[in-house]
Amino acid sequence: RAGLGRVHAHRLRHTAATELLRAGASLPEIGQLLRHRRTATTAIYAKVDRDNLRLIARPWPEGAL
Repeated sequence: RAGLGRVHAHRLRHTAATELLRAGASLPEIGQLLRHRRTATTAIYAKVDRDNLRLIARPWPEGAL
């Protein structure tokens, strides 16, 4: 009815986890909200935003090795 296509609760869980991660929540915190027993499960749900990662990534300092 809203013109969103097929959206399921599972997709909303993925979106919520990703948005919480983007907002600064930790994986254990997100896992508690999603009622996951293992952080590894939460990591599957919460996807890293590669565009934001590029913004915060720093170049490797020369001579650091």
